[in-house]
Amino acid sequence: ILRTLNSWFWWENIWMPINCTWADFVDRDGLVFPKPHQLYATIPYAFVLLIIRFFSERYVAIPLAKALGIKNVRRVKPQPNPVLESYFRECSRHPSQSEIQGLAKKCNCTVHLVEKWFRRRRNLEIPTVLRKFQEAFWRFSFYLTSSIVGFIFLYDKPWFYDIWQTWVGYPFQTLLPSQYWYYMAEIGFYWSLLFTLGIDNKRKADFMAHVVHHLAAIGLMSGSWCGNYVRLGTLVIFVHDTADFWLEAAKMFNYAHWEKTCNMLFIIFSIAFFITRIILFPFWILRATLYQPTYYSTTPVIAYFLFNGMLLILQGLHLYWGYLICKILKKFVFLK
Repeated sequence: ILRTLNSWFWWENIWMPINCTWADFVDRDGLVFPKPHQLYATIPYAFVLLIIRFFSERYVAIPLAKALGIKNVRRVKPQPNPVLESYFRECSRHPSQSEIQGLAKKCNCTVHLVEKWFRRRRNLEIPTVLRKFQEAFWRFSFYLTSSIVGFIFLYDKPWFYDIWQTWVGYPFQTLLPSQYWYYMAEIGFYWSLLFTLGIDNKRKADFMAHVVHHLAAIGLMSGSWCGNYVRLGTLVIFVHDTADFWLEAAKMFNYAHWEKTCNMLFIIFSIAFFITRIILFPFWILRATLYQPTYYSTTPVIAYFLFNGMLLILQGLHLYWGYLICKILKKFVFLK
């Protein structure tokens, strides 16, 4: 069954134009092509990024937070109590008064002690401001580095200025070392974000949107790697990262209560977001993936519909986040 599913998944008609086979993508004559098995390396790279994250948060973010006036608040842990802990995890974090009275009798203690235990236990679940700052610092560091490195990798490439160049010579476009490392770092980063979703600060408003975004990003980058849509893939990555580090910087100064700096950074982020995600992405990237391939092939392959479907999912998320940003800007402008 697995062998059959594997043969279906790697069927040439899914991934590449007519009259092309996987045998055509063997390295030859100075041409190097991306290979699906190279994606396995993104998992170890994700753990390397987690190690870098640990040291950067501990030895860079914490001193920076202290310099900005953020204090490390130590919360008091409640006394170990298996009965209350089990009820907290399995039943309710906010028990009613009658439930508290029942738990007090069961534990042979006062109602006041049970209320205090639940209050302290709930507080442990809330991430401290320092912890939020550390997470924002890590994402800021990665997105800023990725944006700078991405610009260095792309600024001298013809497809950075002429989007039609992304299809010239397709599918026999050689893989550059810069493209390999750019992809590996980005996919590894999103794997690392998925691995830490359970321990990172949970965002109530758009938690599921982040999960969908991370999975769509990994699927899209991995698929574009296998189909050798690397030129377009690097442009998609660059367009996304150039706005994100402004948001993380705004969060960092928000946690430090530098309100004017935070507001200025958030306005810059909003402008960058709308330029890159609402204008450039649909009218530059999506135009290149939906419209331009019809000039190179009269019979689009299945991958054409798969990749464009995932790109449209990302655009839907852009519109959703753009709506949230507009709500924040409305409060900022009209409610001060």
